[in-house]
Amino acid sequence: MAASDPDESLVRRVASGDPAAVRALAARKLPRLMSLAHRMLGEAAEAEDVVQETMIRAWRQAPSWTPGAARFDTWLHRVALNLCYDRLRRRREVALEGAPEQTDDGPAPDRGLEAADVGRRVSAALQALPDRQREAVTLCHYQDLTNIEAAAVMGVSVEALESLLSRGRRALRAALSDMMEP
Repeated sequence: MAASDPDESLVRRVASGDPAAVRALAARKLPRLMSLAHRMLGEAAEAEDVVQETMIRAWRQAPSWTPGAARFDTWLHRVALNLCYDRLRRRREVALEGAPEQTDDGPAPDRGLEAADVGRRVSAALQALPDRQREAVTLCHYQDLTNIEAAAVMGVSVEALESLLSRGRRALRAALSDMMEP
């Protein structure tokens, strides 16, 4: 299995302190990790913090990483997801001092902003999903992982992943039903 990991030689070079390998690993992984964290957390600044911490952990773990147990990319996604869940838990623990500001969910007044409005609605619907469903949808539809890869990242069977995807898609369809064509 170690030979099938496309990151193995790069991780070895990172472990040996090769600065070019560190830059290459960051260039290869940062965009997808940033996308994952932003979709899970809904906030760019928090997503950047999570990705930075994920990469720090990758650099620290590179010398002791053992190929064959799991692909490096799978491990890296799991680290990022765990850090996202830590932040989501902390959010729930913070008591609100007052009622949150209400946003206008109505259609954008300018038709040029319609695409941005759709994006915000989809993002809000995604954020409203239970954590595990949001994770499954994000990994499969936004990170382009196969069901097998996403199941490995989540530590569940492919059948469990497919169940999470099905429930997540149903919830998204229901939340966005007014936007769908008849």
